[in-house]
Amino acid sequence: MVWLLSVLYLLCHGLALVLLPAHAQTLSFSFLIGAPVLAAAACLRRSVGSEAVVGWVALAVGMLLWAGGMAMNMYQEVGLGNADATPGISMLLYVLYGVPLTFAMAHPRHAPWFLSVIDGAMALLLGYLFFVYTFSFVTMTDASDAGVDSLRLMFDIENLFIAGFALLRYLASDDASRRGFFRALALFAWVYMAVAAYINHFGSDASYGGHADLLIDVPFLLLAAAAWRRMPLAPRQVSRRLALGVRVGSPLILAISLLVMSSLLVRAHPMLAVAGFAIATLGSGLRSVLMQVRSLEQQDRLDVLARVDGLTGVANRRQFDQVLQAEWGRARRSGQGMALLMVDIDHFKVFNDRYGHPLGDACLRAVAAALAGSATRATDAVARYGGEEFAVVLPAATREGVLALAENMRIAVEQLRLSSPVSVGQIGVTISIGVAWVDKVTTAAPSALVAATDAALYEAKRQGRNRVVEGQVAAVRAEDMDR
Repeated sequence: MVWLLSVLYLLCHGLALVLLPAHAQTLSFSFLIGAPVLAAAACLRRSVGSEAVVGWVALAVGMLLWAGGMAMNMYQEVGLGNADATPGISMLLYVLYGVPLTFAMAHPRHAPWFLSVIDGAMALLLGYLFFVYTFSFVTMTDASDAGVDSLRLMFDIENLFIAGFALLRYLASDDASRRGFFRALALFAWVYMAVAAYINHFGSDASYGGHADLLIDVPFLLLAAAAWRRMPLAPRQVSRRLALGVRVGSPLILAISLLVMSSLLVRAHPMLAVAGFAIATLGSGLRSVLMQVRSLEQQDRLDVLARVDGLTGVANRRQFDQVLQAEWGRARRSGQGMALLMVDIDHFKVFNDRYGHPLGDACLRAVAAALAGSATRATDAVARYGGEEFAVVLPAATREGVLALAENMRIAVEQLRLSSPVSVGQIGVTISIGVAWVDKVTTAAPSALVAATDAALYEAKRQGRNRVVEGQVAAVRAEDMDR
């Protein structure tokens, strides 16, 4: 239906030219203004709820700027009756329509606000350079033939620039929403480039109101239809390296545009050209620095997630394994002893079944906090070993200090009281602790220490739970030495 309405729009435009030749120019201008306005409306509608909302809104702004340029042409030729003059303001709006499109291609997905501010500032400067360059050849009401020729060349470069980068962004998009946007933009840009090249170089002598005007409608109607109708996208594999490379490099589009425009202004406006070069360089550099800082912050957060248990906030099993191996190696080199504690929450399955998983999670968090609060040395490491089990690595510790700390942990947990909405009063919880200590490390792997701690924990539970039991590290076989 959308495509049928687009064809109907063209037919109505053509019939108006044939049936009402006396008013052909006025009617044709109305259709030429209406087509980009319809495209803008379709883009704004598509932006609602879309992840590519910035792109669709920018595209709508570009369409309205182009419609404004055509409206100025209409005012000049119909309102003032001067068909021979080319208003400079109209030419400027035709050029400026490409600035929002360039911004849309350069703006990355999910960009933070400060990057949007930098991109927006560079886009505004680009628009100002377009303004200065345009009015180097035209006036508000007229343009010389040489000026029009220079602007035609700039139009060709701008259109090719937009079409080429839009196609590249489409081919490299691995996100369905962004891919749909760049497909619509690439379709419009390539058709518009072809139509503009024909009109500017072969049909520029003809005034508005002829059948060539129907061609001008086509790219805008295609965009309106593509934006209004959510056409399905066939699955397509995109090289991850290509997608990342284009996504990271896309902000350079604005910087490149600024550099090109600044180079065109070197002779006529050298100071402005230098400012353009400087802002393009500084803006791109500042953007790169901020992106790198943001990337490092995200890396830090991921590093924390990789080392910390999400529920309890203590170290996870992976971090425990790394700490245990590192402290074991350090103890072996220094000749100091070390200890390991294995902690198990007593009857935790029964607790979970009776009071529910939310209170079970609260219990795990409370026990983890009590254990971490008791292990006051910076070198002590408390970790969630798995399920309701915890482990504590104690480097450079004495046997008496280890046993005293284990008992303090048991008492700290025994004193905990958890509130339950389904029971009267508060709920207590206890733990069993297995302890193993070595005064001298002689092997490369701490497997004997872990085995002794596991055996001590099993013995603590066998003896009735809520207690601390010390295990003995088994003798190490000769073939295990220095493994």
